[in-house]
Order: sequence, then C-alpha cells, then structure tokens
Amino acid sequence: MRLSKRNPALQPHRTYYSIHHPDPLPFPPVQTAILTSAIQHVPRLGFTPDALIAGAKENNYREATLNLFPRGVYDLVHFYLVTQRLQLKDRVQFSEDAKLGLTQKVKTLTWARLQANVDNDIIGHWQDALGQMSLLENIPASLKELGNLADEIWYLAGDKQVDFGWYTKRAQLSAVYASSEMFMTTDKSEGFADTKEFLERRLGDVRSVGGTVGGAMDYAGWWAGNGVGLARSWGMKV
Repeated sequence: MRLSKRNPALQPHRTYYSIHHPDPLPFPPVQTAILTSAIQHVPRLGFTPDALIAGAKENNYREATLNLFPRGVYDLVHFYLVTQRLQLKDRVQFSEDAKLGLTQKVKTLTWARLQANVDNDIIGHWQDALGQMSLLENIPASLKELGNLADEIWYLAGDKQVDFGWYTKRAQLSAVYASSEMFMTTDKSEGFADTKEFLERRLGDVRSVGGTVGGAMDYAGWWAGNGVGLARSWGMKV
C-alpha cells in the first residue's frame, strides 16, 4: 500500500520533500536523456567519460555534446544521486496499519537507498563516485544532496517534530548514511550483512536525538578531510 497522502498546507516547513514539491531533474532534456542512458553503462564502464560518450551515442549526439557537462563525470554522479533520491518514495511504501516506529522506518529507508547501489549494479564503481564527490569543487553540491537525502528519509519516515533537533537529526543521519555507504564499498559479506549491521549500530549511536549541535559542521569537516584523503589514496589529483 502506498504511503498515505498528506495535506501540504498542514505540514510544517521542510527544506525538501519530493512527495509534494518534486525537484526537477538537475539537467534539461538533452542532458537528461544522455545521462539516463549513460547510467545504464556504468556497471560496465564505471563513472567515466566513456559512460557519458556511450550515453551520447545512444541518443544520436556526437562526443562534442559532452561539453554540455561542465563538471564532467561528476555530473553523471550527481544525476544518479538525485534520481535515486527521487525514487525512494516509490521504492519504500509503508502501509497505514504498519506497526513500525520512527527509528525502524528510518532504518528501512536508509537501507533501501544503500541497497539501490547494489540493485543498480554500480556498487563496484562507487569508490570512484565517492572520489568525485570528495573533490574540493564538488563538495558543496555533494553535501547539499546528502542533506536532501537525509531530509527526504526523515520526512518519508513520518517525522513531524519541528525544533532545533530537526537540523541535528538530519546532520546525524547524513553522517550515518555517508559512513555506511563508504563501509559498503569494502564489504565482502554475503548480502552486505556487515554493512547492515554497521548501519544499525550507527543508528543506535544517534538514537538519542539532539546529541551534537554542531553535527552538520563536524560532518562537513569530515568530508573535506577524510573524503579528500580517501580520494588521494585512490590516485585522484585533489
């Protein structure tokens, strides 16, 4: 059963919730068509210019059309992030009579987003995507999109609390999601069971909402430090 409909006029303000205010895709039609095709080539070619070229050719555009993507491969990564966030509300649908608490719903939604990287067969290339996200010029857009995902997960889980904790919870979930996603790229356990355990443990650590007021800034520092270091370890020029 689909998630119950909500009257947007009765909802507290949110920075983002796609169920009522869907984002337009981050690119106009020509670029969207190319990127949609290019994503299908990522399992084979990775997040690379070759995937973009393959997407352009499938849509009868020349390779020169890639000049439409000023951020290069990162535009492909960003497109994937946005489309997967927008699909989350259809990927996970709670029945109205489901006896699930807020924490369980957040865990279910977060795991579903992580699992999408497996289902789309791109998990083997996700370290490269993380490297692109960690480049200094891409960090602001990456952090913004991560915040949008955390916002979406809490909203779809039914969070209606409006106080300063609203910001803290989203910062905490952003950090939990990012660390779980990075852990998943090296997880060799069957069905990514170790990642699921890692996620549950991290969510348990922040179950008491409102722990760190500076969570958002702490996480931004983590991304700029550890994320860039990780990108360098992969041989990227950062």
